[in-house]
Amino acid sequence: MRTLDQPRRVLRRQPVRIVAGEPEGGYTNAFEIICCDCGDDPGLDYRDVSAELQRVRGPYPIAAGVRAYEEHVAQHQQLKRSLRIRSARRLFAPRLLARLGQLQNAVAYPRQMGSQRA
Repeated sequence: MRTLDQPRRVLRRQPVRIVAGEPEGGYTNAFEIICCDCGDDPGLDYRDVSAELQRVRGPYPIAAGVRAYEEHVAQHQQLKRSLRIRSARRLFAPRLLARLGQLQNAVAYPRQMGSQRA
């Protein structure tokens, strides 16, 4: 179980196994990505997570693990930016469309008045 002082994502040395949420039997030479934002739990053994989370976890040699970790973090940042943009569009689009409609009416009204005079 993740506590507030633990990071959301981490590249860690892969334990031989995890029992009752604790590493047991030492560590392997491989590294794995644990991403709580993806639904992973650092207290679960590799064999106990879904195939999708296993693909995220790895295992990786250190250099490949660092690259995979950086790419994974970048994916979350990109997703976060796109969600903020979509949220802003939902918030501001109705106002902008209403204002655009007002402007179109203001432009159309003088034209209608001019055509009535002729």
